[in-house]
Amino acid sequence: MPARVSSAPVRRLAPMAEGFPQLGCGVGLRREHFAHVLDRTARVDWFEVISENFMVAGGRPRLVLERARECAPVVLHGVSLSLGSVDPLSLDYLKTLADLSRRIEPAWVSDHLCWGSVGGAYAHDLLPLPYTEEALAHVADRIGRVQDFLGRRMLVENVSSYLTFSHSSMAEWEFLAALAERADCGILLDVNNIYVSATNHGFDPDTYLAAMPADRIGQFHLAGHSNRGTHLLDTHDAPVSAPVWALYERAVERFPEVSTLIEWDEHLPSFAELCAEAERARAIQCGARGANARSA
Repeated sequence: MPARVSSAPVRRLAPMAEGFPQLGCGVGLRREHFAHVLDRTARVDWFEVISENFMVAGGRPRLVLERARECAPVVLHGVSLSLGSVDPLSLDYLKTLADLSRRIEPAWVSDHLCWGSVGGAYAHDLLPLPYTEEALAHVADRIGRVQDFLGRRMLVENVSSYLTFSHSSMAEWEFLAALAERADCGILLDVNNIYVSATNHGFDPDTYLAAMPADRIGQFHLAGHSNRGTHLLDTHDAPVSAPVWALYERAVERFPEVSTLIEWDEHLPSFAELCAEAERARAIQCGARGANARSA
């Protein structure tokens, strides 16, 4: 049987008012761009890396990560915690993540509001949850145990979805806001995922933004998606679309001091093009701050 993480009551972390640092506008670090880190031409505000890609000690990936950390802040973004699953939390996974965190000292650690495993088998996908009180209590408890184990508050990301559950008793945005409060965690607000899910399910993305607690938002994600005719698919294989940029602008108006990350995982562009997307996000942030200052 897999080792279990204690279900004892968790200790509270530092007050949420301390928040998460504003890192600026960063990019996801992928293997195709490692050379820019090694030759020190990767001049960005910060990097986000997929935690699981760097959990093996030694080797070129770990060397690149350590070099990246020397020149900019790094955030660890996981895809395997399976916070919504009823499988036990993996003690081996958490020990490895904690060891990596101690070595790299990330600005924060994040993962997804989803499940991806059942009976010890992984689906290798980020599957949505039913939004019920039972699921809320279950996920909040698991996030609390993860945070207690790591000794740090984490960010939890909304995922894109392509189906809903008929027995959900609340909207996704209500669930996410309640979860952040009950688990005392932060929110990684993926603006592209909001737009994709809003289009697929027919809700207003601005309703989602309006429900988000400002003091819990620690990071934005921006990415490209694909239009499959019957639905949008979160593919991270293209530039950020015009409607997502527009939604991001409205998000930044509400939450102006939040770090932003450009995700791009397939059909990767040049590093310069990737950084240009981050610079576009920065321009939108600066514009929103100026507008807020003028209206103050």
